[in-house]
Amino acid sequence: MIQTILLKNRPKGNPKSSDFEFVKDDKTPTVNEGELLLETIYVSVDPYLRGRMSDAKSYMPPFELNKPMKSGIIAKVKSSKNDNFKEGDYVMGMLDWKTLQISSGKELMKVDAEKAPLSAYLGILGMTGLTAYLGLTQIGKPQKGETLIVSGAAGAVGSVVGQIAKNLGLRVIGVAGTDEKVELLKSKFGFDEGINYNTTTDMKAAIAKAAPNGIDIYFDNVGGPISDAVLFNINKFSRTINCGAISVYNETELPKSISVQPFLVKNSALMQGFIVSNYSEKFPEAMKQLGEWLAAEKLTYTETVVEGFENIPQAFMDLFEGKNTGKMVVKI
Repeated sequence: MIQTILLKNRPKGNPKSSDFEFVKDDKTPTVNEGELLLETIYVSVDPYLRGRMSDAKSYMPPFELNKPMKSGIIAKVKSSKNDNFKEGDYVMGMLDWKTLQISSGKELMKVDAEKAPLSAYLGILGMTGLTAYLGLTQIGKPQKGETLIVSGAAGAVGSVVGQIAKNLGLRVIGVAGTDEKVELLKSKFGFDEGINYNTTTDMKAAIAKAAPNGIDIYFDNVGGPISDAVLFNINKFSRTINCGAISVYNETELPKSISVQPFLVKNSALMQGFIVSNYSEKFPEAMKQLGEWLAAEKLTYTETVVEGFENIPQAFMDLFEGKNTGKMVVKI
């Protein structure tokens, strides 16, 4: 039996369980020449999927209603009539939220379960690690001794960004939503300082205290009031890397924010948004460096693993409540 999760409704505000539909099919898929049958092992749930659930213009096409949701998935090859893959191989790709599915093999990448845990290829050795490394190095252009601040620092990308920055000799400040997460940033990921945005009444002052020499690089995963407060603390020639804006993804009205232009002009500062595919030609170089750091124990990671195919939608919705520490994955 194959289970599939479809997009039933386009969410208004926060996604709800009723926006998804589960369907079952008792038919066994037929594997034709050149194809392979995949069994889903791990599913990545990520904040950017919220944008694809809407029909607004974006950098990726929206999901179609009454069609399967998709995300990064680790799957096992159950059977193959494709010369590039054999039964028992593990692969990673952008695949449907299905327990079993047919693939042509295009845009699939083999992964080695002996070199790293399979889920790591959805996180620190996958798009998470690539996003952190390439955003920081290509836009942030870090220099030893500079100060970096990261919002959403206990999340999948943020926790990796901070570690990379420490490996490159930066002072690193992380912003997270609980005291436990702040402590984790310092004890596990090596951040120099942490700020709990939920208990801080004056973010502008808290950032100034944590960064007495000002902010040279801001890796922004959140947007909103936290990012406004950072602007008051940026140095001349600072670089802001806009990776995400999870604080506003579910807003139904245009959010109000301060004007960034005076801060950028006054400080000759850069602010640039990006998506990781902008730097696809640098993926091999980035993967090599991330792998070396991981092997040398200069990088570590935390995962929030939810079990059960039926729990994929809830795991996704939990992202917007900050219920994950590190990468959120669902084990099938």
